[in-house]
Amino acid sequence: MNGWTESAEAWIASQGDEGDPSRRFVTDPAVRMLLAGRRFSHMLDVGCGEGRFCRLMKPQCARTTGIDPTVPLIDAARRLDPDGDYVIAGGEALPFADAAFDLVASYLSLGDIPDYRAAISEMARVLAPGGTLLVVNVTAFNSAGAGLRWERDLLGRKTAYRFDRYMDERADWEDWKGIRILNYHRPLSAYMQAFLSAGLTLRHFDEPLPQGADPDWTLDFARAPLFVVMAWQKPA
Repeated sequence: MNGWTESAEAWIASQGDEGDPSRRFVTDPAVRMLLAGRRFSHMLDVGCGEGRFCRLMKPQCARTTGIDPTVPLIDAARRLDPDGDYVIAGGEALPFADAAFDLVASYLSLGDIPDYRAAISEMARVLAPGGTLLVVNVTAFNSAGAGLRWERDLLGRKTAYRFDRYMDERADWEDWKGIRILNYHRPLSAYMQAFLSAGLTLRHFDEPLPQGADPDWTLDFARAPLFVVMAWQKPA
């Protein structure tokens, strides 16, 4: 098992209404800027968890659908958004017709999906021609740093960000705040090749810095950014 069922309650508590600090100060502002002024007829959120991003996108989407294989998370999404559309399913086999969505999102979920190539192929399949695939993911050196990450000197100051075995695709357990889940590391090149093989065109790439966060935390991101935000387009 990947730990998500056992960690669901702690995960929901960690997110609250506005998401954890990484989402609130880093990835959400980057996504808002990227999608500002755009309207969508139907969004699919692959790996929606407790449905936070679906709720966030409702003002810009006539309809939102979220899928996740973790039953307690889908139960929470339905409870928090009774009018929403939430389906228990995995990203590798999406139960939707071809070209059903003009916006597909993978918001910090690719690292939880065992067969990411199949998931990317499926996301491209259900995306309408001309549609946008929004991807928010951890940087590859972040996922390659499981168990390593910041090195400190004798005074506790951060001296370097450590990672290893960058090119080796693998799974590692991550633990924080009562959450213990299995995350997958892949080099950036592996993800990029999968998107390109699915026939998608890269339209946006960013490694966002925090907006309005603690200055020391912002400095950490400037030294080692932890997320990438990408927009891919399916040819019309």
